[in-house]
Amino acid sequence: MSEPEPSLAANAVGLPGTEEAPGALDVFRNRPFLLLWLSQLFTQVGGNMVLYGLTIIVTDSTRSPAAQSLLILSFLVPAVLFSAVAGVYVDRFDKRLVLVATNLLRAALSVALFLAGVNLLLLMLFNVLISTVTVFFAPAEAAMIPQVVPRKQLIAANGVFTLTLNAAFAIGFALLGPIVLTLVGAPALILIVGACYLIAAGFCWTLPPAPPVVVDPDPLHEAEEAMGSTFGQLREGIDFIRSNPRISWSLVYLGVAASLVGVLGVLGPAFARDSLGLETKDFVVVVLPLAFGIVMGILVLNNFGHLMPRRRIIEYGLMALGIGIFLIAAVGPISRFLQRAETATGLVSLADFTSVLAIVVFIALLAGIAYAFVAIPSQTQLQEDLPEDVRGRVFGVLNMLVSTASFLPIIIVGGVAQIVGTTVVLYVVGIAITVSGVASYVTRGPLKPAEAKAMAVGPATPAGFDPVAVATATERDAGDRRASRRAEASAVAADEAAADAASAEAAEQAEAAEPADAVRDDGSPPRDGPPGDPAEDE
Repeated sequence: MSEPEPSLAANAVGLPGTEEAPGALDVFRNRPFLLLWLSQLFTQVGGNMVLYGLTIIVTDSTRSPAAQSLLILSFLVPAVLFSAVAGVYVDRFDKRLVLVATNLLRAALSVALFLAGVNLLLLMLFNVLISTVTVFFAPAEAAMIPQVVPRKQLIAANGVFTLTLNAAFAIGFALLGPIVLTLVGAPALILIVGACYLIAAGFCWTLPPAPPVVVDPDPLHEAEEAMGSTFGQLREGIDFIRSNPRISWSLVYLGVAASLVGVLGVLGPAFARDSLGLETKDFVVVVLPLAFGIVMGILVLNNFGHLMPRRRIIEYGLMALGIGIFLIAAVGPISRFLQRAETATGLVSLADFTSVLAIVVFIALLAGIAYAFVAIPSQTQLQEDLPEDVRGRVFGVLNMLVSTASFLPIIIVGGVAQIVGTTVVLYVVGIAITVSGVASYVTRGPLKPAEAKAMAVGPATPAGFDPVAVATATERDAGDRRASRRAEASAVAADEAAADAASAEAAEQAEAAEPADAVRDDGSPPRDGPPGDPAEDE
């Protein structure tokens, strides 16, 4: 018996088609996957660097939190509007060429973004165009993973992409963005990101071709079906939420976490300038400790999450997160109050013992840990509560609902902060988050037996920490749903073809067997000899 032929992906990396479970890092030995991952790393980190650079440009040129709200929305809205139909057109072209073309387009638009200077209208326009192009990039990227990775490595490969998607915020927005902006300025930062897109295009060009599968020849008809399927799944998701209160609470927790990220993105630069007395680019002193706190929170959950029920960790995390945001907002006013008291009374200054920035960094670090205590267990709870038979169809819709629900606070806080100030808005946000934790604790009552046994451990997939991650996750979810529908249709077609082939083979066997089993016309029994034997006929 001949050996089965190894898969194309296995041949591409020189791996035998064995069934041994690979290690988590073995996937990086796959050169096409490594290049695809590097493309993701450059584009995701670059996208977050641009978000930071544009945040500083818009804040310095307009001094308007409302303009910041528009900036954040320009990243998010295209994903929600176009993700359902983008994949339909992506499926009609070679995925490799789509990846190359979208990266080249984003590089060109980055140059246009650089030339726009501080023109707010042009900045928003080009940013919307970049976000729209990204809508086409994300599903093509997700569809390339099974093209370059053997089936046994798909779990590891998708885990690496999910981790990179979330880590890109801390690397691009909170670390590299501030460093590069300080060294060369915001306009040069945008050009550097354009170069990142060019490098990513080069990586994608070296990938193996991924030609389209023959599908419905009418793209408009397929787009209409995609939209109809999206709305149908949206209704299914809403019905499922209504019938499952635990799902509703998980969505509330995730919605609070996603909204807070948007609010901090809108108000952060103005808060650093007006309340802490820093330059707008220095609001990283809040963002970076938050990011490190999130990482620390994940590590704490992985090692000690089994010591407390998951629901209690989420509720206590919400309360602590709200208190942390309130205290961060209060640091500036308290510091100014103490300075005035020192001037009036000659009391010892707080600066003799510690600095305001040190206090802000410490509180932000604790707030980041609290954020992880909310977002990670909530995401895990959501995964576990969704039944296996609806998880793939409903989970993407729930993610879309969470990201859409975060739009409202982003839209509101910018205009409100322009009237009452960023500090007051952050007070309100902190109180609201704390109240949501208390409301969950009181409304849901004592832990049920199943909740008491559900600890804060499990296969957590981190929620998106930033607008770029949220938008890209939405696009990939839409692509996954389309891929699932195509796989189901292909499976049905394959089953039908197999049944037809089996029926045809059975018919041929019956026809071949009929002359040997039939009784001769003269009533004599069948012959033992071969048909047409002259001796037998005589």
